[in-house]
Amino acid sequence: MSEPKARPSFEQIYMELAHTLAERSTCTRMNVGTVITSTDYRKVLAVGYNGNAAGLPNTCDRHEPGNCGCLHSEENAVINCDSPRSTEKHVFVTHLPCTACAKRLINLGGVKKVFYRSDYRSRDSLHLLATVGIEVIHLPKSDKQTS
Repeated sequence: MSEPKARPSFEQIYMELAHTLAERSTCTRMNVGTVITSTDYRKVLAVGYNGNAAGLPNTCDRHEPGNCGCLHSEENAVINCDSPRSTEKHVFVTHLPCTACAKRLINLGGVKKVFYRSDYRSRDSLHLLATVGIEVIHLPKSDKQTS
């Protein structure tokens, strides 16, 4: 009998999906993607990536770092999520959320865990999310992953 095939975890799969979504970003400073799933990983509840509002030019409004005018990926995912607050959720983000996006995820309701791969320039959201009982998990890229 042969060895069972190594399979990626759902966490790895959804983090890779967040990275693929980030490729759609039109922000010139940072490309970020977000995936919101059910806690059993059977459903993708919403996705988002950072960029300008629908119907506006696919460019940043300004070139000022931290104030380019783009909607954040978490913000777009929250807008796209029509699941009730009572639905428990996991969130996968390519970068640690900023404090404003952490607050948006808190207000979404039902968020149990936030997974992220890369740090953001500010880590203030870690304390904010912990304050309300949302677990934050750094999910770095493994040597076996290509993106």
